[in-house]
This record gives sequence, structure tokens and C-alpha cells, in this order.
Amino acid sequence: MKKIMMLGTGGTIACKRGDSGLKPLLTSDELLSYVPDAADFCQVDSLQIFNIDSTNMQPKHWLVIAKAIEDHYDAYDGFVICHGTDTMAYTAAALSYLVQNSPKPIVITGAQKPIDMENTDARTNLSDSLRFASDDRSHDVNIVFDGKVISGTRGKKERTKSYNAFSSINFPYIATIQDGHVIFYLNDKKNNRFGSPLYFHKLNFNVALLKLIPSMGADVLDYMAEHYDAVIIESFGVGGLPSYDTGDFYKAIEKWISLGKTVVMTTQVTNEGSNMSVYEVGHSIKKEFGLLEAYDMTLEATVTKLMWILGKTKDPKEIRDTFYHTVNRDILWTLPNTNS
Repeated sequence: MKKIMMLGTGGTIACKRGDSGLKPLLTSDELLSYVPDAADFCQVDSLQIFNIDSTNMQPKHWLVIAKAIEDHYDAYDGFVICHGTDTMAYTAAALSYLVQNSPKPIVITGAQKPIDMENTDARTNLSDSLRFASDDRSHDVNIVFDGKVISGTRGKKERTKSYNAFSSINFPYIATIQDGHVIFYLNDKKNNRFGSPLYFHKLNFNVALLKLIPSMGADVLDYMAEHYDAVIIESFGVGGLPSYDTGDFYKAIEKWISLGKTVVMTTQVTNEGSNMSVYEVGHSIKKEFGLLEAYDMTLEATVTKLMWILGKTKDPKEIRDTFYHTVNRDILWTLPNTNS
């Protein structure tokens, strides 16, 4: 019987209703009391790290979660993290970079409704997560939600209320869980790379996001250059920057590069990724400045990967090489010449 540690962080799954709405109040031990059947296939210990709405989740919390996993790693066969859904995809991606190449499963789950409600997805999600964490084939960081297993760098919340809230973006589901059985879709062997996991302890929080809208001026980029070390620009379609008569975006990007800061281009479109080489509005500026491009990465993975990379280095070549190196299935569609 596998020994699992469950980490409580709060979220809807742990909420109770108060005068001002739902608030995380249930402890991890109380959550476990709602899934007594889990004792049939695993032994679970619990640890309450914090109890917050995931809207309040910050990078400092990701470091605390990763440290708790590192501190207890040798004593357990797997980990389940109960988390709010709103920032779950960011946390899953961040943990994919902070705890890499883990032969043991690190599972993140939550719910759209509190676990103490009569009609809720919480009990099923928690039971499924404990089952997946107890499976010999499971490893690395994954989201388990609504019977689906999603790689930690590929999850995105796409529905605010429905039980099938999360999708796997630009990558297949790892597995499904049906009637207490884990059905793997990917024959992902563990024995080709596993020894001890790699732990990282620093993140650079100074990463910003700019979502373009028609007619937006580039002066906001000038402001951001004074306060951030990297910016991710969510452009339209497959990617590009507006070419207004003033040429302001060109000048703004030139300023970022001259300051030795990082610019990553991505798309606002959820599926199928970016490709700035298609149109002149993307190809020219990428070639001129050597901008990084997210291709098929999710926004959540792009944000947290940059925080991880910039926590290690400021060297432009090392940033580029590491950004295009695949971690936990995060980027697969890079074009042959990523230096252009």
C-alpha cells in the first residue's frame, strides 16, 4: 500500500459559506474524512501549509509548496496538493519547474464546489488524485480533475462553473480515471531518466504580461521596462506586433533589448500556438531583435518558466537555451531555427 502525503493549501474544495461568501476553512484532515474509501488503496498523512483562496496565491507560496515536497520526499511514495482552481494551472506549471524529473507523482487537484456540499465534484477529484498518486506508473507533476490527468505544464482553466473546468492545451491527456481504474493514454516510461529529482529554490517575480488590444500604444511597454525584467506580449493570431505609422512598438522593443531585458511573444489564442514567421508583422521584428517565442506553450507555463529561468541567470544565451529546453512536456513545437 502506497504512502501518500496530502498538502492542504485552501481553495474552494476546503471552503465553507460565511456571511461574505465562501472562505477556505476546512483542514486537510477534514478533507480526508470525506474520502474514507481511499484507505483501501493508500495510507495518507496530511500537512496544512496554508488555507487561502487561490486568487491570493503568489510565487512565494509556490516556493513553500515545493520546499514541503522536498522536505518530505524520501518518506512518501507520492504527493497530492489540494488547491483552488483559479490559479491551479499556474501552481502546477511552477511546481513543474521547481521540482523536475520526479519519479514520484506530484498531483494537484481541487473542486468547483466545496467538499461538504451534497452535490460536489470535490470528493471524486480528491479520491481520483489519491488513486493516481498511488499508481506505480505515475510520476512528475500533473493536474487531476474531472477524471482527467493533465501534464502540469499543459493545464488551463477554461470554465468558471462546470465540473470539466480544465483542459490540456496542445497536448494529449496523460490518462483518465474511470470507476477506480487509471487508464493511461501515453506509454510514458519512467526508467529512462529517473534518479533523484532536481530541486530549485529561486524565482524572479519581475515578469509581466501585456495583452494587446487594437489601437493600444506602446508607451505601456516603456513604463513596464522600468519595473520588470521580462515581459510576455500576448499578440493576435499566430503572433506579431502592430506597425502603426509612429513605429512605436519597434522603438519600445528596441528599448527593452538595449536594457538587456527579456521579451517573449505569444498568442491570445488558446489552441495551436504561435508562429511569428508567417506574417511580416511578426517575422520582421522577431528577426531584428531575436525575440523569444512561446510557440505551443500555455501562458501559465510561459510565465512560470520565465520566473524560474530568471531566478537562475541573466545571461541572454542561457535564457534562450533554457527557455527552448523541454521540461515536463511544456514546449514541443519549436521551429528548427529558434535563434532567428
